[in-house]
Amino acid sequence: MSNSSDAGTSSAPSSAPSSASSSASSSAESLSASARDHLWMHFTRHTDATTDIPVITRGEGAYVWDANGKRYLDGLAGLFAVQVGHGRQELAEAAAKQTRELAYFPLWGHAHPGSIELAERLATDAPGDLNRVFFTVSGGEAVETAWKLAKQYFKLTGKPTKHKVVSRSLAYHGTSAGALSITGLPGAKQDFEPLVPSTVRVPSTNFYRAPEHADDYAAFGRWAADQIAQAIELEGPDTVAAVFLEPLQNTGGCFPPPPGYFERVREICDRYDVLLVSDEVICAFGRLGQDFGARRYGYQPDILTTAKGLTSGYAPLGAVLVSDTIAEPFRTGTTTFMHGSTYGGHPVSCAVALANLDILERDGIYQHVQDNEQAFRSTLERLLDLPIVGDVRGAGFFYGIELVKDKTTKESFTDAECERILRGHVSPALFDRGLYCRADDRGEPVIQLSPPLICEQHNFDEMEQILRSALTEAWQLL
Repeated sequence: MSNSSDAGTSSAPSSAPSSASSSASSSAESLSASARDHLWMHFTRHTDATTDIPVITRGEGAYVWDANGKRYLDGLAGLFAVQVGHGRQELAEAAAKQTRELAYFPLWGHAHPGSIELAERLATDAPGDLNRVFFTVSGGEAVETAWKLAKQYFKLTGKPTKHKVVSRSLAYHGTSAGALSITGLPGAKQDFEPLVPSTVRVPSTNFYRAPEHADDYAAFGRWAADQIAQAIELEGPDTVAAVFLEPLQNTGGCFPPPPGYFERVREICDRYDVLLVSDEVICAFGRLGQDFGARRYGYQPDILTTAKGLTSGYAPLGAVLVSDTIAEPFRTGTTTFMHGSTYGGHPVSCAVALANLDILERDGIYQHVQDNEQAFRSTLERLLDLPIVGDVRGAGFFYGIELVKDKTTKESFTDAECERILRGHVSPALFDRGLYCRADDRGEPVIQLSPPLICEQHNFDEMEQILRSALTEAWQLL
């Protein structure tokens, strides 16, 4: 399958390039060269950046274009963020209007109208009594904030030894010292140790590789939830402050919660006086077809962290939503939560978030995801006829495709095979064919898909066709 067909772009003309296209090519080469020399890219092997670095210059709807004019289907919504699609002028105009009125002011003992309106709107929409909103700049910062808040809450309520956190194996919660400590990815942590102590790992809800109850999904969920109770008992309930869980775990390839899992976790947290923190940096604002993932799966968190889709990625903003119970001891005497940041709740970001929430509501984005979720899943499940595809899992517009060497035994790739097949072929082949997504082996080798929430069947079909072509070739290389 040719690049032009897969990417939906026209073939290059057979005649000599025009001066305009030559100029564009020269500009792209210059940008790429400058990036190689000066830009330190995130989570990137810079030994790999010896050839042209893709430079993305614009976006519209579900697509982005590079500096050479080539189009790519954004199968990852930037980074699980661009819910309403690229190029929404309403969001740009909201930012410009706010910049003219009040470009910046901190929330240190003061407020600005956008922060007040957005906090009230989030509190009104959030499940239960999550009525207090602490703004951050990012999702990782929101996670860091939530842990500090949990520790201080227990000190204020006479339980100063409750400071530990339970989280799941492979789960990603951020890169700052505290958030990275909660993160369950050994490879992401080893170069930065020693980190903050007092974090404990329990199994994820990866039913495809279930170590227990492999033939009973609900029983497996009960088993996985009970591992949290065992961890709390082992550490001592008087030392554990919080359990951090994503509604649908990202890293490892989109692990949904089995039936009854979160109901059981809520019971466990209540029994041991442990806070349940719902990390919805990815899962909120429509990614799973609801405003919040906790609502989709029917549980009530004590604290909820979010970011990304709050502004559709158009401006940096995160938030920590806190229950009335947790907020109460901070409302008396001289108590202060000694935490904050220069740009948390930035006026421009708040204005963009409000405009983004308007679009999500006006355009019926949550309902659109619900209406098209099964079509997206069914389209991706066509790939199960390939010998290299072991499992397709997820929810909403958030799926993982696990790759295997043997579908019967579920044998996975070796490290060397991941290097050769996943990084050496699948990742570049997908991008070359016009699909931006993620091929990840931080757990088992998976391809993650999390496109803008405006996507429709023709976008799903395009993803499936490009994936089929690249994975068919990958199987031949094994």
